[in-house]
Amino acid sequence: MSRIDKLVAFLQENPTDSFLQHALALEYQKIGDLSKARALFEKLLVENPAYVGSYYHLAKLLEAEDLLEEALLVYQKGMEQAQLQQDSHLYGELRSAWEELSY
Repeated sequence: MSRIDKLVAFLQENPTDSFLQHALALEYQKIGDLSKARALFEKLLVENPAYVGSYYHLAKLLEAEDLLEEALLVYQKGMEQAQLQQDSHLYGELRSAWEELSY
């Protein structure tokens, strides 16, 4: 059974588990299935906008698809969430990626 199969099975038992959704999206991204990865990241962030780490990965995926304006917006949303959570480390990472892309 592959990692993807295991994660899918775990998600069937816990469909709203943000960690599992994030992990599965990363696995899809690793194998190049960007549409599935994107859909999972987007679903996760709608259901749990406080799951800040997913903003970075979704934005990087959008950058890889040359959707730069969308990526910038995702970075901004992530920075807003990081500020709400007072997470300066994640804010700094998102801000750095945003600046690199926007300049």
